Amino acid sequence: MNETVEIRWHGRGGQGTVTAAKVFADACLSSGRYVQAFPEYGPERAGAPLKAYNRISEKELRKHCPVLQPDIVIVADFTLLDGIDVSAGAYERSAFLINAGNIEAIKKKLRLKSGQKAYVVDGTRIALATIGRPLPNSPLVGALAKISGLVEVDIVADDVARSFDKKFPRKIVDGNRNAVKRGWEEVREI
Repeated sequence: MNETVEIRWHGRGGQGTVTAAKVFADACLSSGRYVQAFPEYGPERAGAPLKAYNRISEKELRKHCPVLQPDIVIVADFTLLDGIDVSAGAYERSAFLINAGNIEAIKKKLRLKSGQKAYVVDGTRIALATIGRPLPNSPLVGALAKISGLVEVDIVADDVARSFDKKFPRKIVDGNRNAVKRGWEEVREI
């Protein structure tokens, strides 16, 4: 692992992207790392594009600005690939995690540089099956935990449960725990 891993999330308002960044940071914090999680958006409405960021480090974080050169880019809505350059500033070694079911469509839209890797998980399908709503945040957090190697799936699932336990009924909490685990299990490199 690099000393600091920088992650940039691309999503739409209402998809749980900001919550996903916060939950992932909490799980990494539980694993003894220093973390940051913060959104970048204005008065957008539901469905408008937004960004969120994570920094995860073994050492204290002193940098406080948007992630301009991400090690990992997560795209919660693959339709954003049509209008946003999600690869802006990405390194030749950066990884991309895309919420999508159609791998061929992603391969056409995401133009990777040599050395970059892409992963896909159908987070929307998983969320519909586990919580009954098309919110891909929990499956994406599970998939991110796996591809990054920063935190174990059980720690993430426990942090999701702690985070959601105060806000939602047990059925939704358990569904999100299952969504995290399925995201971990079903993520694939393309």
